[in-house]
Amino acid sequence: MTNREVATGPIEQRDWDRARRAAFVEDMLGVFSNRSRELLSFEDVRQRLRLHQKTYKGVHEIDLSQIAGSVGRYKDFTRSFLPRRENMRERWKRVNAVGQEIGFPPIEVYRVGEAYFVLDGNHRVSVARQMKLSTIEAHIWEFDTSVQLSSQADMDEVLLKAEYIEFCDETNINDLCPGHEIHFTLPGQYREITVQMDIYRRILEKIDQEQKTFDEAVVAWYDMVYTPCIQAIREQGVLDYFPGRTEADLFVFVWLHNEELKQQGIASYAKAAEEVKRREASGLRGLWNWLTGWLRRS
Repeated sequence: MTNREVATGPIEQRDWDRARRAAFVEDMLGVFSNRSRELLSFEDVRQRLRLHQKTYKGVHEIDLSQIAGSVGRYKDFTRSFLPRRENMRERWKRVNAVGQEIGFPPIEVYRVGEAYFVLDGNHRVSVARQMKLSTIEAHIWEFDTSVQLSSQADMDEVLLKAEYIEFCDETNINDLCPGHEIHFTLPGQYREITVQMDIYRRILEKIDQEQKTFDEAVVAWYDMVYTPCIQAIREQGVLDYFPGRTEADLFVFVWLHNEELKQQGIASYAKAAEEVKRREASGLRGLWNWLTGWLRRS
């Protein structure tokens, strides 16, 4: 029996009406909270993260909550796979009826890190979530990637990962400084430190009176600028005062403050890190906003 031959009744209509109302509420909450309720477009993710090679991993149970996007239907459903379009009603109701009676055949998904993207079976995912199921069977194709998306990835995370890939390609830092752990939570910072590396290259050329390659500048910057600053951040325990941020995030601000201290003749990464920590420990609210504003002005 195909989905088109399945009879639907008041139960399926009730479930559809509930799903449509919930979709409206979710979209409205997204508008008022200024938080996107959109599924990710796999094609957009594929291009930005330069995904090419994939491997079939077989059929496995996957968490419905880890599905972050769709290959072709990302506009038709909310982030939690509630249906947005009225013309989806009959198909959605038929899938619901089949699911209630005999369950769902496996869907097909792409996996990128911890996130899944539906290749086939968007309606099954939508109905399964409306039925409060936590998992569903899926054929999985996993993409090889140098970065890992989280299961709750949004476009901000994708853009940050794309910036990271470009940064690694431009600087060759993975080969030159293995284990570097330079990861930002703010956009635009990879470009900032790439520029910083090139400035450092020119400084080295003036000091040594000879040309320096960009690779040489990257290693010197990492050893003589980044690492000492990170050590000061760790020794002062600054990261403890900024949950959700990374050492690289704080490097930018501590480094900038150290540059200001240089003008006073008292430059010290330890002192700069201590002051950042002191301002937060003193109970000043909105320090992170102050820091990001400081960065924009610099």
